[in-house]
Amino acid sequence: MRVGVFVCHCGSNIAATVDCARVAEMAREYPDVVFAMDHMYTCSEPGQEAIVQAIRDHRLDGVVVASCSPRMHENTFRRAVERGGLNRFMFEMANIREHVSWVGSDKELNTNKASELVLAAVEKLRRDRPLLPKTFQVNRRVLVIGGGVAGIQTALDCADGGLDVVLVEKSPTIGGKMAKLDKTFPTVDCSTCILGPKMVDVAQHPNITLIANAEVDEVSGYVGNFEVSIRKKTTYVDWNLCTGCGLCMEKCPSKKSFDSFNEGVGTTSAIKIAFPQAIPKKAVIDADHCIKLTKDKCGVCAKVCPVQAVNFEQKDETVTHKVGAIVTATGYDVFDHSKYEEYGGGRYPDVITSLQYERMLSASGPTGGHVTRPSDGREPKRVVFIQCVGSRDKAKDRPYCSGFCCMYTAKQAVLTKSHIPDAETYVFYMDIRAPQKGYEEFIDRAKIEYGVQYVRGRVSRIHPHSDHLTVCGMDTLLGAQVEIDADLVVLAVGGEPSHGARELAEHLRISYDTNGFFMEGHPKLRPVETNTAGVFVAGACQGLKDIPSSVAQGSAAAAKVLSMFAKETMETDPQIALVDQRRCVGCGKCISVCPFGAIQSVEDRFGNPKAQVVETICQGCGICSVACPHKAVQLQHFTDNQILAEVNALCRKWNKENFA
Repeated sequence: MRVGVFVCHCGSNIAATVDCARVAEMAREYPDVVFAMDHMYTCSEPGQEAIVQAIRDHRLDGVVVASCSPRMHENTFRRAVERGGLNRFMFEMANIREHVSWVGSDKELNTNKASELVLAAVEKLRRDRPLLPKTFQVNRRVLVIGGGVAGIQTALDCADGGLDVVLVEKSPTIGGKMAKLDKTFPTVDCSTCILGPKMVDVAQHPNITLIANAEVDEVSGYVGNFEVSIRKKTTYVDWNLCTGCGLCMEKCPSKKSFDSFNEGVGTTSAIKIAFPQAIPKKAVIDADHCIKLTKDKCGVCAKVCPVQAVNFEQKDETVTHKVGAIVTATGYDVFDHSKYEEYGGGRYPDVITSLQYERMLSASGPTGGHVTRPSDGREPKRVVFIQCVGSRDKAKDRPYCSGFCCMYTAKQAVLTKSHIPDAETYVFYMDIRAPQKGYEEFIDRAKIEYGVQYVRGRVSRIHPHSDHLTVCGMDTLLGAQVEIDADLVVLAVGGEPSHGARELAEHLRISYDTNGFFMEGHPKLRPVETNTAGVFVAGACQGLKDIPSSVAQGSAAAAKVLSMFAKETMETDPQIALVDQRRCVGCGKCISVCPFGAIQSVEDRFGNPKAQVVETICQGCGICSVACPHKAVQLQHFTDNQILAEVNALCRKWNKENFA
């Protein structure tokens, strides 16, 4: 075998603490190495051309590149190797940046360590074998999970690109959190005016199938060929018949149902349509408050419905859709402010959340756009906003910044002055974070034009006093304790992953971080892809973000899907598990541990059970190889012999000292 080794300086990233020329010189002494060189930037065009030329000039059978993480440039170098005429899997990469130069400063030790890693890569390459991918047909349909602004944008972009889209939303209407907003920052324009037309486009687009009030129960299959089981939750109303006239809401005698769309600011009827612009505009019955379903009485809605759409016998329904790609845009939920006992823990009616206040400000909200105190209905003259409630607080297990709270608080403070011109507004904050276009200017406008008073410091407690609330805090700029008598306190609650996000991640076989947000494939290079091929993320489910960023990520996810479906067929990754039928005893341990369901039991010609890998489903994780007691399962390109060759190369000095 003829091996070529290329050592990258990576500017000063590697060369500052590693003698790259010496590493290349030492590599020339390794078994089967016939060519070695160092290069300033191996990933650059001249660096890649040097690899291609060396393959041709020195008739190389394999290539080792010592540079950065394979996660960064492995595919780059594999393509270069292919241009040189080699199989892409006759290539190995030694990480001498993250594993060497970035973790040590001793140049001599780093150089020796880098040379050992290169040797390990050479030894593995000597045992590598060419692998060939297979092609398969794809289903050019896409499933979008979540009907918030990110999901809507993804669905519309994919549909406009000619794909059939199935959009699943767990609520009875699409729109997400944005549908609940009165205005958006920093332009202070109508949220519904922006979102409404897009919602209508979703309903009317011929390529979009909207399934609202539903959840994804199960996902099987693989990229290009997923099979998704969707559970349509009971509404007790036949949506095929319902016209959304609202007559049932008017006549319903039960008016104590929790109004989830208005965040519990007031109650609503047991049968309801979320809001006037709802898509789909269909009625839903709250089974917990419906007199007919709880006491077997009433039934007024069924009697007055002009199209006989009410059906109290309706049950959950499960439908199955086959798709080629999945985009999850499940959004976020708001933090439960009752966890802050010092702020009343949800006991004081005049301490409300920012989203509840947003519904008060909205003309379509329960108060008709009039700001009132929940306790007595009076107009508040002094409103205090408290930032970072459920954000940047390790004590509440929320160490991250939610990103949008500073801006929506400034917006709400500005709107308060518009609704109540003589009102006083105060904002307690830790730091103002306004990094996007026009954001800092908007904060300045709130302070200067609208007289919003910003107090830098934490609020220690809130307690009722007479007919108002006393807010006790610290002004760190003045270095003094402050107390403000407030008529209304608004808590700027942060965001958290939506309920059920972790369970959905397990169905989709994608990763999530310690906070519960979905993990992207790479934070810089693959921001909307996941570790599972064919599954993408968009919006706040990947990490909290504002509306423009959510829309941008929704379009990015759609672009990735359209790019993936640009070809009629797709290639499998040949780095998958392979079963040696001669060794397999059919114990089934590999089947039980496979997280992707990629192994099935078959019978050989003698009727003996044997394991068989479904190539298109296998993700090459290697768990089956570890679990197999007879070593009948081997992961291609990472066989036991290949890995042991690397280990032996790294331990050769120790072996000589102890076994020579």
